[in-house]
Amino acid sequence: MTRPERLAQSLLTPAVSVRKLQRTLYAKAKAQPEYRFYSLWDKIYRWDILHAAYLRCRKNKGSAGVDGQSFQQIESEGLLSWLAELEEELRTGNYRAQPIRRVWIPKRNGKLRPLGISCIRDRVVQMAVNLVLMPIFESDFSDNQYAYRPKIDAKMAVRRVYFHVKDRGLREVVDADLQDYFTTIPHGPLMKCVSRRVSDGKVLSLIKHWLEVPVVEQVKHSTVVSREAAKSHRGIAQGNVISPLLANLYFRRFILAWEKFGFDQRHQAQIVNYADDLVLCCAPGNGNAALESMRMLMTRLGLQVNEEKTAVRQLPEESLDFLGYTIGLYYNRWGRPYVGTRPSKKAVQSLTQRIHDETARSWYWTTPEDRVECINRMIRGWANYFNQGPVFDSYQKIQRYTERRLRRWLVKKHKQRGKSGARLYSDEYLYEHLGLHRLPSSKADLMSAKAY
Repeated sequence: MTRPERLAQSLLTPAVSVRKLQRTLYAKAKAQPEYRFYSLWDKIYRWDILHAAYLRCRKNKGSAGVDGQSFQQIESEGLLSWLAELEEELRTGNYRAQPIRRVWIPKRNGKLRPLGISCIRDRVVQMAVNLVLMPIFESDFSDNQYAYRPKIDAKMAVRRVYFHVKDRGLREVVDADLQDYFTTIPHGPLMKCVSRRVSDGKVLSLIKHWLEVPVVEQVKHSTVVSREAAKSHRGIAQGNVISPLLANLYFRRFILAWEKFGFDQRHQAQIVNYADDLVLCCAPGNGNAALESMRMLMTRLGLQVNEEKTAVRQLPEESLDFLGYTIGLYYNRWGRPYVGTRPSKKAVQSLTQRIHDETARSWYWTTPEDRVECINRMIRGWANYFNQGPVFDSYQKIQRYTERRLRRWLVKKHKQRGKSGARLYSDEYLYEHLGLHRLPSSKADLMSAKAY
């Protein structure tokens, strides 16, 4: 039986066999915290692992890398033969990663963030490595780490901060941010973190190879190749499939050091971490000391605190913006104060800006149904995340803004300037005919939306 034939047979139940392997690796790692895995390479190029990795990359979509190869091209030319060729490269040790294509995406503050786009074949191999290594390191990650982990999301991190502030009285909060965290992680210490659990030389060499892959960028009419990571021995490409796992793994060093030196007890400070966002919830009077201890540890780890975005906040007199939510003091219908969470102003403004962009004149060529479908996806996704605390005021602002923008777009699309959009396009037309999504307006509606 040829490799493509074996692959076609093994692809019938790839998810089941992958989960079985992951459970085995997790159980072994959890039972023996000091155990080092020395035979992992043959698992990375297994048929089921490679296929599962491809499907995950396909689901994440993404544009082509420097080779210009797309998912559609791979599948039109034959996915089985493509995976068989990739398996052969890995099995024989001939696999080499191609350069990363760098693009710049805008940040909320108006600045630009570098994003690395690897070729699909490199993404698939990184995902295969991630599928094998994630269950091993998942057993070691701290309960204080919430980013890029299975069955854990950002809202859990928000709820943890809320619990520390409201129920434990840790109301002096260090709101910290790291300066260019992904691009400053030192390679040497990072590889020590990996090798603490992995002793397979081929896997370690592959990860080190990915850390030093050159970056290609189009600047005006010329192509610029940068090998800064290989020269400085720092940084992981933000956008690579393997980068979130490595970033979590290195941040774990800070959490271990924080507990080892007793800062959690000395400052009565609890960590909540999500990617490069860090919150230290401290007992009153300990915030500044905790901030100094955090600075010291970050320096020893080769990282730098972003002083412009780092501050000690006194809750509930002040408020804290964390992962899109504002934690602060609010008042109920009877005027009684309480500590709660609600969508931040920036989160609301970000959504309204996206709605504005989706109802710009550049979209006049599309149908109203297409615009509403696109807006509905954005609103539903936003509301699914922002459904904690007093959210109805924010929902109402978004609903009214969406109605105004959509009516304005319809009037201009049909060249009806000078006429009232509200009279031409009633609520019934927007919601019943076009199917615009209506956000919940009461707790009963919100609970029904959550259940749905």
